[in-house]
Amino acid sequence: MELTGCSFDLLNSVEQVRALLLASAADGGATIISSHFHPFSPQGLSGVVVIAESHITIHTWPESGYAAVDVFTCGKVKIADQVSEHIAKRFQAEKVSLTSFSRSPSGTQILNPNAHHTEELTYA
Repeated sequence: MELTGCSFDLLNSVEQVRALLLASAADGGATIISSHFHPFSPQGLSGVVVIAESHITIHTWPESGYAAVDVFTCGKVKIADQVSEHIAKRFQAEKVSLTSFSRSPSGTQILNPNAHHTEELTYA
């Protein structure tokens, strides 16, 4: 997901971003294992929430009102969709661009690794 038009103060706060991602993971049905967030100087942060289903990562550029978020779940599309929706709503982005990919190990028939789609979402 790419979130644009977000608050500088939110995107620059490790405490707020951590709380929003953890709440989004829990509310989306993910099983939280651990998390780690790192602030950068003069602004911005990166963070990861490790979930039993895989992980959620974020990288922020507060000066641009922009955050890049990855929600990776091993075959749990419903959880990925729900977590993504909670994140988009909580960050109150003016624009949300969501690109999804199906991935699988080489040689397996589990998922089509070339399947993907992009859409722009609006959350009121």
